[in-house]
Amino acid sequence: MKRVFLAALTASLLALPALAENPCCATGDLGLVVERATGSLLVIDRSDRASIGRVDGLGDLSHASLTYSPDERYAYVFGRDGGLTKVDMLTQTIVARTIQAGNSIGGAISDDGRLIAVSNYEPGGVKVFDADTLALVANIPGNSKTIGLVDVPGRRFAWSTWDSGEAFMADFSGPEMVVTKLGDVGRNPFDAVLTDDGHTYLIGLFGEKGMTAIDLWDKNPAPVRFLNDYGKTEDDLPVYKMPHLQGWAFTEGQYVLPAVGQHELLWVDRETYAEVARTPMHGQPVFIIAQPGSPYVWVNFATPLNDTVQVVDSRTHEVVQTLTPGKAVLHMEFAPRGAEVWISARDDNKVVIYDTHTYQVLGEIASDSPSGIFFTARAHRTGL
Repeated sequence: MKRVFLAALTASLLALPALAENPCCATGDLGLVVERATGSLLVIDRSDRASIGRVDGLGDLSHASLTYSPDERYAYVFGRDGGLTKVDMLTQTIVARTIQAGNSIGGAISDDGRLIAVSNYEPGGVKVFDADTLALVANIPGNSKTIGLVDVPGRRFAWSTWDSGEAFMADFSGPEMVVTKLGDVGRNPFDAVLTDDGHTYLIGLFGEKGMTAIDLWDKNPAPVRFLNDYGKTEDDLPVYKMPHLQGWAFTEGQYVLPAVGQHELLWVDRETYAEVARTPMHGQPVFIIAQPGSPYVWVNFATPLNDTVQVVDSRTHEVVQTLTPGKAVLHMEFAPRGAEVWISARDDNKVVIYDTHTYQVLGEIASDSPSGIFFTARAHRTGL
């Protein structure tokens, strides 16, 4: 028996160098860059600041987003052509793909990692799939474009509807799905986001002034309107690109929100929903993202002023840095602890990496029309 044990131990030790050179399961440093023009994903290694592969064949990625499985191995990609694609980060291959609608706009994964929900423009409604097989679990029809789909703790999903101005919740915690209307939220909600603590569902309105909040911790959640007066004394500018509210920042007890049709940030008290400040900006904000472990938020802008990123101090509400990473800046993604920010410059076909403390460029990665950047750390964040 001792001889058999020693032989097995020797074999294991001899295998260690090979395992060290070819780790099977290290995904924590990886991420994906959406290459919208070619329907591909660039696989990136954050520590090496390098691309390490590419996955092709994902269809129309002109407005794509994605989420990750809890173990960070699988990415679920939501394409504009209605495609839902499951990608293996380790083998850099497509595991499964289905065209589940005519036009989809995003999706989410349940907090237990077992369900994938997709929001659809055409034909509307929400579809829910098994995360392992992509088999259809539920079809929740709707007569409206669905926007702002988020995962809510407790195996639930929430979303809003553009045409009818409503918000809904689907609960999958019991043996049967339960869908509840949360209320009427206002005309033409264009996007929505869940706060980082899973407490409040925030909805931006395009068809009228103001925003809506729903307290999901309340036994009877109901819409509350706020910021009803913002922008009423100014002429709205043309809106060239809708803000993306999953980039809304929550910092220093404030919501940092885009003033739709204005070159401004709006600062709102998290508890009272009262406006506390405004910050004049370079252009119309698209993404407003909080830098982890700091008081700063980073902002990019709609065309034609989309070659610029500005950094704003949430304590003073003042711009402290202006950067020009390249033409058509579409997205920003921070390293999990905030040391770096990766910025996509679509028309320069590159991703630029900045040190967030010195604002120095640390590197660049070539990419074909890059848009969204998604690190696997998102697997552990509610609302993403």
